[in-house]
Amino acid sequence: MVSPTIIVHGGAGDWPKSKQAAGLSGVRQAATRGFRLLQQGESSIQAVEAAVLEMEDNPVFNAGSGSTLNLVGRVEADAGIMDGKTRRGAGVALLRRTKNPVSLARLVMGRTDHVLLAGKSAERLGEAFGLPKVNLRLPERVYQWKQAKRRLAKGFHGNLSRNLKLIRSKGQSILGDTVGALAIDQNGDFAAADSTGGVSLKLPGRIGDSPILGAGLYADNRIGAATATGVGEIAMRFVVSKSACDAMEGLTAQQAASQTVKRVTKLAGRGLGIVTLDRKARYGVAHNTRHLCWASLTKKRGLVSQIHG
Repeated sequence: MVSPTIIVHGGAGDWPKSKQAAGLSGVRQAATRGFRLLQQGESSIQAVEAAVLEMEDNPVFNAGSGSTLNLVGRVEADAGIMDGKTRRGAGVALLRRTKNPVSLARLVMGRTDHVLLAGKSAERLGEAFGLPKVNLRLPERVYQWKQAKRRLAKGFHGNLSRNLKLIRSKGQSILGDTVGALAIDQNGDFAAADSTGGVSLKLPGRIGDSPILGAGLYADNRIGAATATGVGEIAMRFVVSKSACDAMEGLTAQQAASQTVKRVTKLAGRGLGIVTLDRKARYGVAHNTRHLCWASLTKKRGLVSQIHG
């Protein structure tokens, strides 16, 4: 029997002091909610979905009800989920009104033959199964969007025709914070899930790494699980979650996380955070951004949480 373990993150990037307490409280609540299910004998899939749901419903995080706005002021949220036992997974993208994108991703995984659905068609599927809809465009995010647009108009954000260069040059102020969760249950089954509103001021129609298996998340009972945060384009280009999982064939979770971030930093620069979980229920945390907010809960170590700086 494996000792059930969960690790969650609330996103890489800049966590100002005014939001750090709320961020830490949020990841602790998410980890606790997921771990409670593991203790009750529920599956790792149920645990990671519940943990991400908790963060989607907490507007301090850039996911679900806290999603950032794109260049024209609309929400286009993404999410993904993956089962390490079957290696089945699915993602959803460009959602505007689905309250909990991670639940829609699980629905796509469990009820369809597809791996990725986007936009209105994906949301109609959620409606058919009774998933709740809400207005994800919160006043605080609208205010932040207006501020960002003013800076853009003054030339502070550079040239939008090269979005990746924009993110690198202007740094953490416009990084998108993805939330994610990894778990291993008492049967040794892994699962991963993530959700995001994406990068602030992104071009309409942009899809990040969160719904992409291997990039934003990956889970495989044979090796482990990982989920990424930060600049989605970097995670997609270097398939960072699958790479980190492959590294755990010979390394611990922490070694694999650190090695992955180190390699990607050399190749692409800064803008990546990752959490990992290996077959011995050890977790790893690494990033090259200013901060990474995370929490883990195990029976042996209890609740551990931190905003890495």
